[in-house]
Amino acid sequence: MNKTTIESLAIFEADEAKWAAVLARDAAADGAFVYAVRTTGIYCRPTCPSRRPRRENAEFHADGPAAEHAGYRPCLRCRPHQVSLAQRHAESVARACRLIETSDTLPSLDELAEVAGLSRFHFHRVFKSITGLTPKAYGVARRAERVRAELLNSETVTEAIYEAGYHSSGRFYAASTQMLGMTPKRYRSGGEGMNIRFALGECSLGTILVAASEKGICAISLGSDPEPLLQEFQDRFASASLVPGGKDFDAWVARVVGFIEAPEIGLSLPLDIRGTAFQQRVWQALTEIPVGATISYAELAERIGSPKSVRAVASACASNTIALAIPCHRVVRSDGALSGYRWGVERKRALLERERTYELVDGS
Repeated sequence: MNKTTIESLAIFEADEAKWAAVLARDAAADGAFVYAVRTTGIYCRPTCPSRRPRRENAEFHADGPAAEHAGYRPCLRCRPHQVSLAQRHAESVARACRLIETSDTLPSLDELAEVAGLSRFHFHRVFKSITGLTPKAYGVARRAERVRAELLNSETVTEAIYEAGYHSSGRFYAASTQMLGMTPKRYRSGGEGMNIRFALGECSLGTILVAASEKGICAISLGSDPEPLLQEFQDRFASASLVPGGKDFDAWVARVVGFIEAPEIGLSLPLDIRGTAFQQRVWQALTEIPVGATISYAELAERIGSPKSVRAVASACASNTIALAIPCHRVVRSDGALSGYRWGVERKRALLERERTYELVDGS
């Protein structure tokens, strides 16, 4: 049993949660259970398009064999005894991803669609709905990962470029700074030559670390002890020149602290954001959530046009290293409950309570 299945079983443990998933035709429930209808003797997937039965006529079973053991037969519309369409699509996309990852050059859309066993147009749509990226963007992101790995392992930058699948150094250098967040030479040396200013301070949420490159804020971290924050920061920029901020930088720190205490003042600072294309789409959407508002991971996935990428959206939120400026604390579970937060759920709760208080005052 894989991790996704285990998590689905936990989410849909209670019968009422299962019934809510049936009413919503929740795709996340497919594979977690089936429902059977006493009046028809048929069992279905939670996403079956057929008309919903009355609640008192529905019962739930772990899977098709369990339902059949209880005397039910599979629905002819949703075919719950066969591999689901979502699973077939996931397997098709996985095959295409493997081809992208093992090819020296990015395969064409036609080649990927053929491997996936789908039409060109259908493949493009399915791939984006599952991964959150177009096939081309996914290929670029995977190549960027290969470049990062090769830059650390190859003897020269040129060797790394060709090992990563680039057949033109000019095309690589044109995109390298955006891809790596710095020049290839600096990345290869762990950020050597970069000057990053930083400062540690205290606020009502504990210790805060703020750091900035020449482009803007590149880290805002929260914690209970300055030592772990500083160690994590030093590990991220192992070969950069880390310089304690001066009086002008203290003003930036003061603005961050001020925003924590009074979110209504806003936080308008230049940012140095480094991440994959998908992460940056998620982070941009996070900055558009108003103070005092929250949305679910599913709603955030909808906003970026990738409704089936909820898990990837949650991962992008967890990868955010610029607290507050990219407000991942404003994303909650679908039931409104608070989920994990890089800097602690209690800090997330405190931030949201302050923002709700501001909203009530401002709204009055």
